[in-house]
Amino acid sequence: MQPAPSLLLFSTLSGAGYGLLFVLALAALLGIVPPAPLPGLLGLGTALALVTAGLLASLGHLRRKERAWRAISQWRSSWLSREGVAALLTFLPASLLALFWVLAGRAPWPLALLAAAGAAATVVCTGMIYQSLPPIPRWHQSTTTPVYLCLALATGSVLAALLAGPWVEPATRAFHLLALLALPLAWAVKWWWWRSGDSAAPSATIGSATGLAGFGKVRLLEPPHTSSNYLMKEMGFRVARKHAAKLRQIALVLGLAVPWLLILAAAWAPSPWFAVLLTALAAAATLTGTLVERWLFFAEAKHTMSLYYGEQAA
Repeated sequence: MQPAPSLLLFSTLSGAGYGLLFVLALAALLGIVPPAPLPGLLGLGTALALVTAGLLASLGHLRRKERAWRAISQWRSSWLSREGVAALLTFLPASLLALFWVLAGRAPWPLALLAAAGAAATVVCTGMIYQSLPPIPRWHQSTTTPVYLCLALATGSVLAALLAGPWVEPATRAFHLLALLALPLAWAVKWWWWRSGDSAAPSATIGSATGLAGFGKVRLLEPPHTSSNYLMKEMGFRVARKHAAKLRQIALVLGLAVPWLLILAAAWAPSPWFAVLLTALAAAATLTGTLVERWLFFAEAKHTMSLYYGEQAA
């Protein structure tokens, strides 16, 4: 499929924002982060800013933006609508938690619990948008939603370690440890997702789609269109296998190896400000690696409608 820039930015930024919100809310519940104004302003402010930026970027994918409100009207049957509802509902406890944290110097546990649950639920809905699509076999895997959850946790923990900095030293150590655990977990799940998609048998072939498989190899007599159309542009995008392999390596290096080593170095850095610099580089690397992963997520997906345009299997 054609990787749309708006979807790439939305899934990367909102995933990082919800991951950061979940980590901070959980840290508040466990008493790891004291409810001081500065950590609350930096942490929750950044989380809400990333979530808002991601949601605004998603509007760029809508052809009729004035009808965006209808995206949440089909929540009984659509994971896209459920994601919109969950995102809006999460804003309320998250915003109230930020206000109490910054202005009152406390983090009420009901608000922290609701913010963490809302962040996790929104990411689950995002993953299920793609996992629930049988016409795209590579997305229709049981590990698609766990990939979204684990990557959100990994990016969120790195950002939490960066924003805690030297101001909340005990929490910074905890966030470093969480990042060192979450990064390998996230990319191990992603690697398994890649392996499962590569080794899975085609869900349909041009023979099974036409019912002519029993007569031998089936091929198109003529192309269905003499010129390009919307479906061919959006659904017919393909990335070469050798390019996909290189991009996977880049995603793993930037998303896992580089930030993991930088976080490990930051945990033992002699100066707190040098640790902040290393963690900032780690955050930039993991976000870039996640962006490459998101591009591949869409570029490697093949819709079964491609059989109509001459693909032998999908």
